[in-house]
Amino acid sequence: MTKENVALIVGATGLSGSYTGRLLKEQGWTVVTLSRGAADLEFSDRHIAADLQDAALTATALKAAGDVTHVFFCTWSRQANEAENVRVNAGMIRNLFDGLGHATIKHAALVTGLKHYLGSFDDYAKVKPYTPFLESSPRLPGLNFYYAQEDVLFEMAEKRGFTWSVHRPHTMIGFVIGNAMNMAVTLAVYASICKHTGRPFVYPGSPEQLNAVTDVTDARLLAKQLHWAATTPAAANMPFNTSNGDVFRWTWLWQQIADYFGIEAAAYPGQPTPLEGQMADAQTVWSEIVAKHGLQDIPVSKLASWWHSDADLGRTLECFTDMTNSRTLGFDAYQSTRSSFTDVFDELRARRIIPA
Repeated sequence: MTKENVALIVGATGLSGSYTGRLLKEQGWTVVTLSRGAADLEFSDRHIAADLQDAALTATALKAAGDVTHVFFCTWSRQANEAENVRVNAGMIRNLFDGLGHATIKHAALVTGLKHYLGSFDDYAKVKPYTPFLESSPRLPGLNFYYAQEDVLFEMAEKRGFTWSVHRPHTMIGFVIGNAMNMAVTLAVYASICKHTGRPFVYPGSPEQLNAVTDVTDARLLAKQLHWAATTPAAANMPFNTSNGDVFRWTWLWQQIADYFGIEAAAYPGQPTPLEGQMADAQTVWSEIVAKHGLQDIPVSKLASWWHSDADLGRTLECFTDMTNSRTLGFDAYQSTRSSFTDVFDELRARRIIPA
């Protein structure tokens, strides 16, 4: 790859954005990053701070982006209801492309997720979809900000003459601090608190999800697929499910996580015991753990996203994906799910964020 490839990573401090930025930098790309605030990112050649909800400020800020050739849109903003989700998130992607009117864009990628098949937060799982989720499945009825984002992407691609790809990961696994949807770090904090206090390390979700077949998406694999789609002509203008390539049940993985932390996996109580309730005193306990082990003093609210892990683990229906579109075209990356989690745990220990 040459410097002729200039990537704009939107949402560069999050899981998908940061891993994609690092990979593209390793591949020789020029990487321009964008987030709402200032950020010192080792893979960034140039950082832009912009709130995409403000069209005028976005347009001004994006003058510093230069002649971007590839856009990777890896962010969203959660609102009070789906009508607002649609308005705000579609507006953000429109403001971005309007602000890049000067750029010669070749390809734009949008990262969404499995709410494409499960429905919005307001209508979540009201329609039971076929599993594995198929990339060819029609849209569900009702409002969904993923659909609204796609429609703006399709409109802009047709208007500006660039290709597009849409990537639909499952639960994202990777290392980043301050991300609002980070299951691996959340479970590492939960396990560390259980080990410190002697509380039972109990699976907090639903019996259906405990026993169902499921999958997850390693952020490293998503980054590889984003790079592949941006550089493979046959992959133009297609949606892609994105997962590790293996499937598992939480009945197995919960024991693997317990073994890693040297604690006992508690017997399942038969009903959900959400982390948000269990961890009401987490900050107090975490401060004790930080002091005892000499850890980085990071607030537990920046590490753990109890609500998001509760939502994922509390589902009452089976969730896993089919990757026919990318597999047929030769994308064969694979990632062991157990290693997805333990690699994050290893990094958290190495950085002295959780106890060894």
